[in-house]
This record gives sequence, structure tokens and C-alpha cells, in this order.
Amino acid sequence: MTVDLSRRPALRTRDEILRIREAGRVVEEVLSMLAAAAAPGVTTGELDRLAEARARARGARPAFLGYQGYPASLCISVNDEVIHGIPSPHRVLAPGDVVGLDFGVELAGWYADSARTVALPLQGGQPGPAAARLVETTRRALAQGIAAATPQGTLGSLGAAIQGLAEGEGFSVVREFVGHGIGRDLHEPPQVPNYGSPRTGMVLKEGMVLAIEPMLTAGRAGVRTLGDGWTAVTLDGSWAAHFEHTVAVTANGPEILTLP
Repeated sequence: MTVDLSRRPALRTRDEILRIREAGRVVEEVLSMLAAAAAPGVTTGELDRLAEARARARGARPAFLGYQGYPASLCISVNDEVIHGIPSPHRVLAPGDVVGLDFGVELAGWYADSARTVALPLQGGQPGPAAARLVETTRRALAQGIAAATPQGTLGSLGAAIQGLAEGEGFSVVREFVGHGIGRDLHEPPQVPNYGSPRTGMVLKEGMVLAIEPMLTAGRAGVRTLGDGWTAVTLDGSWAAHFEHTVAVTANGPEILTLP
């Protein structure tokens, strides 16, 4: 999934941001439903069907379905799968799995995109401590990146905030995949890396809308794409987690558009 870097980042009006927020509410509703439904014994194909049905019931169109040939409505990445995992009626979730859920919609011509990762419980009823720590650190890394999405901040500072927290906790930041602008299209400029140096890179401006999405691994950062052309997995087999929000840069600070 690529970004057209020949375009300048759009600066959205307040009304346009509210339109994106309407799409974001649908995304959040779907992801909350999926996080509750993800459990041992459930197939990833079942979750994909649930996601599409709920989005369409809300008048939205799943943004990923058919995008550059992607064959499903939901990206669901399990354990060593980092991103773009394709749902299947044959992939059954197991106790202790780390399950990344990535979903976007188009509603009335506006896009929103979000992701979260859940650690499924082991037989004893709680997720494994290593999986829980990976998931929680990735969630916190997203929060750090969002906090840096302010006018006159830079993409380098945003990436450095994510990278510093992740590496400080002993995790690695995936570099082959990054965040992106979003609005009239699913992927717009600029690219939003999850690594960088403070006070470098593009200066953020009021009205930018960014999909900020750290992807962390418990081992090394390297990834490869499987033969299906989509599913990215870690080179060393370590587990990965992925969180994402659609965020507007405003004069009052970052505004998360994929919340209830």
C-alpha cells in the first residue's frame, strides 16, 4: 500500500476534519467489536466477515477491500506477521496469540484508518507476560507519537518519540512500513516514519491529518513479504504488534479522529 509522494500534504478545514471523524467513529466501532470477538477458536475469516458487515451496516465501505488488489476487508496479522495479513477461513486463533487488527473505511468520500493489537489469553485466562508487554509498549509508542503531532513540530520529532520509547523498552521499530496522510484517499502524503531525529524532516502544519502507526517487534526489525504478495513477517520469527490512529494536527494539539 503506497503513498503518492508527488502531491503536497493537504491542509484540511475544520468541516473536513469532522467528516473524517465520522468515518473514524465507524472504524473505532468495528475495531472494538473485533477486539471483543477475537478469541481462541475463532477464524480470521470470521472476523473479516464481521468487520465488513458492521461497516456496511453503518453506511461505510471497507477501504482495504480491492485496494491495489487486496482481497479482504480487514488486515489481520498474527504473531510474527507484522502487517497486511490476509484473513482466512482456515486460520484459527489459538490461546496466547498476538493478533493485529487493521481496518479502514470510506464514508461519504472521506477515509479513516486505525489498528490495534490484542494478546489472547493463555489457558489460565491471562495473556503471556511477554506478549502483553509487547502490546502495551506499542500502544504507548503510538501515544508518544500522537503527542508530538503539533503545529511546528516535525516528522523527525514524531518518529523519534516513537523510536525512543520502543528501543528504550528493548523492542525494535519496523522501518519498511510507515504511517501516512489520509483524507480524500486512503494513503496520502506525507509518509510518517516511526523513527527519526528530533527537529528534522517536514514541519507539521495545522490541518494535516496523519495515520500514525508504530509497528514494533520483540526481536530484530527486519521483515519480508510472503508469497501472497501482502503478508509481512519478521525475518527472525519474533512476534510483532501494531497500533494506529487517524490524527488531526490542530492549533489546540493533536486530535484523535478514530475514537468513539
